[in-house]
Amino acid sequence: MDTLRQKMQQSRKDRAERKKQARSRFHFRSSPLFKLLAVLGPGLIAANAGNDAGGIATYSSMGSQFGFQMLWVMVILLVGVAVVQEMCARMGAVTGKGLSDLIRENFPIRLTTFVMLTFFVANTGVVVSEFIGIAAALSLFNIPTWIGAPCGGLVLWLLVTRGSYAKVEKVFLFFTIAFFAYIFAAFMANPNWHQVASGTLIPTVQLNGVYISTLIAAVGTTISPYMQIYVQSGVVERGVTVRDYKYTRLDVYTGSLFSISIAFFIIIATGATLFAHSGGKGIVLGSASDAAVALVPFLGIYAKYVFALGLLGASFLAAGVLPLTTCYSVTEFLGLENSVSRRWSDAPVFWTLFTVLVVISVVIAALPGLPVVNILVNLYLLNGILLPVILFSILYLVNKKRLMGKYTNGIFMNIIAYTLTIVVSLLAIAYVLIQVLDAFGIHLFGL
Repeated sequence: MDTLRQKMQQSRKDRAERKKQARSRFHFRSSPLFKLLAVLGPGLIAANAGNDAGGIATYSSMGSQFGFQMLWVMVILLVGVAVVQEMCARMGAVTGKGLSDLIRENFPIRLTTFVMLTFFVANTGVVVSEFIGIAAALSLFNIPTWIGAPCGGLVLWLLVTRGSYAKVEKVFLFFTIAFFAYIFAAFMANPNWHQVASGTLIPTVQLNGVYISTLIAAVGTTISPYMQIYVQSGVVERGVTVRDYKYTRLDVYTGSLFSISIAFFIIIATGATLFAHSGGKGIVLGSASDAAVALVPFLGIYAKYVFALGLLGASFLAAGVLPLTTCYSVTEFLGLENSVSRRWSDAPVFWTLFTVLVVISVVIAALPGLPVVNILVNLYLLNGILLPVILFSILYLVNKKRLMGKYTNGIFMNIIAYTLTIVVSLLAIAYVLIQVLDAFGIHLFGL
């Protein structure tokens, strides 16, 4: 036991020294432009990872079932994503520690264990969904699932394990280019921009089960626990300090704006086509790939490939971010070595866990006839339980003077953050309640 404790302490010392060296390298060039380009990445990647296969399916459903009536929701979610991501990035810059590290050090061990275990199980399920998204996107290019899933997993594994953090980050940033496909699809749909503006500025609420469940799903897929853990770990691994934090804040806000804008255009594309041609009744979509196929009669065969390209890029990005986030959280919780820039021998648990997650996800994604939807519903329930815990944990930590010093939240920031956290938490709890009651045959709001 003493030997294990000594190894963990030495591992923490080694990590602290490398972070110090990273910060030294970061400060080597002091031009504002260099610093801006140097820190761009964690915020943009984390926010856009939320636009994964499940996110695209949700946003497509918002447009296909309600047209432009739910665009106003995305304006509020923009504020929510930006505020939560900024708090985590700030904690990373001030403390030099990841979110799981801080939770382990500042919360009771039982609560920490519950949070990490729930996060691990739920995140593993969502990783599987991303590889299903990769296989589904490739199937739209006539590549069979049993080929697409393993090939996608191998390519991703090689990209992440064979490079430094800087190289991996560049690859992830490259995948964000695919999101422009959805902007292109929205303009191809030739929407009524007056109706778009009206749906954005004038809130419309419907008291029916479909609308409420879609609203809850939109919140859950836009503000996810793994996004907060990744952005804070990314800031720490980049060696960003308080002195340079203004550039990271810009990265976080830019990433949030870009991410929500993509979701915005997905809703426009499906609202201007699928909903507009449904006679106001709306069309229910089962997945993101269903949306790509459904657009063909209205926008032509190229729309299918445009949507498929966006889905492929989004799924690849999230399939890389999610396993890494899981590995960060587990190794931070255990106090073990964790870094994309470290060799396998230096961080064996980190890389072994990453490999296992990829292999399991590929195998499950390639299995025929698996009840994937039912499995994922239960795993998203775990994420729904975890989300309020993570959000309130973030607020507790970011307002702790001993940790943050003068960089705690101001009064105005806390008002916004607590309001958003309470609303998001209530919606998450409502989602869990609806699913549990539904399992017993009790349907709320006509669901």
